[in-house]
Amino acid sequence: MTTTTWAGAHTPIQDGPGGYTGVEATPEWAEEIRRLARERNATLLAHNYQLPAIQDVADHVGDSLALSRIAAEAEEDTIVFCGVHFMAETAKILSPAKTVLIPDERAGCSLADSITADQLREWKADHPDAVVVSYVNTTAEVKGLTDICCTSSNAVDVVASIDRDREVLFLPDQFLGAHVKRVTGRQNMHIWAGECHVHAGINGDELAAKSKAHPDAELFVHPECGCATSALYLAGEGFVADDKVKILSTGGMLDAARATGAKQVLVATEVGMLHQLRKAAPGVDFQAVNDRASCPYMKMITPAALLRCLQEGKDEVHVDPAVAERARQSVQRMIAIGNPGGGE
Repeated sequence: MTTTTWAGAHTPIQDGPGGYTGVEATPEWAEEIRRLARERNATLLAHNYQLPAIQDVADHVGDSLALSRIAAEAEEDTIVFCGVHFMAETAKILSPAKTVLIPDERAGCSLADSITADQLREWKADHPDAVVVSYVNTTAEVKGLTDICCTSSNAVDVVASIDRDREVLFLPDQFLGAHVKRVTGRQNMHIWAGECHVHAGINGDELAAKSKAHPDAELFVHPECGCATSALYLAGEGFVADDKVKILSTGGMLDAARATGAKQVLVATEVGMLHQLRKAAPGVDFQAVNDRASCPYMKMITPAALLRCLQEGKDEVHVDPAVAERARQSVQRMIAIGNPGGGE
């Protein structure tokens, strides 16, 4: 147990199965976080799915790839990545000379964990001439076995850039893969049966019920969602106007929020996204399609975890240099296509 003191407070940080607790996100806490960050020469990055207090204290908020690119360009020599582990790994891949910290290294990702490096090696052996396209939501080892990475906003462009006669192995998200296959019309594309358990749990029945209850609302749907196909079906069948259904990355949702003329928007993604959407367009009523769609791993980055991280320099993220070099090439090939896009 760690004890910290500021402004006369004596606060124990406790470690438990759900993460570090014992600290409230008060203005004094925020002031101490910023002081410690300056002292450590650190920049604070927070993913869109983080707790609102973590987003509000961060120097930069966004999707994982955008934040990793900010990390690479930052003047500070320490990066504190408030997100899940693969995101901090990606920052380390793009910033090998910098110290990268994650406030709780146990913050994993069900989507990244849905394929291992060994499984990818076996899949590649079955399709030796295929081009491997991996979503950024993968481990460093998997990125190191990948030909080209992609994001949810540029996955269609990445796959379309590949010779149509070449087989494509797309991983790990089956819903994003289905979206790309539908848009590109590509028949020689094989899709790994992985999923984000939070996005997969946002189902078509919920979306249909919400949209029928709010007929004038726009729909912002993340392509990782199990309901993405249902959203397009609703539009195709005339239950929802075509122009009201938008399949978007998290960065795309923010752009659409600033441009929307709708009074209400139904949002199908992790609920942490609502905080940034409401800040981007305070006059719009943003409602979650599923208000239980909260990622427990994202929420492991607590105020206590961030305080511990800055006090103790934990948890540091390491990536084997050889793995990092191979992984970096797959990300750079994506960027060279010309549309780096938003992260996830």
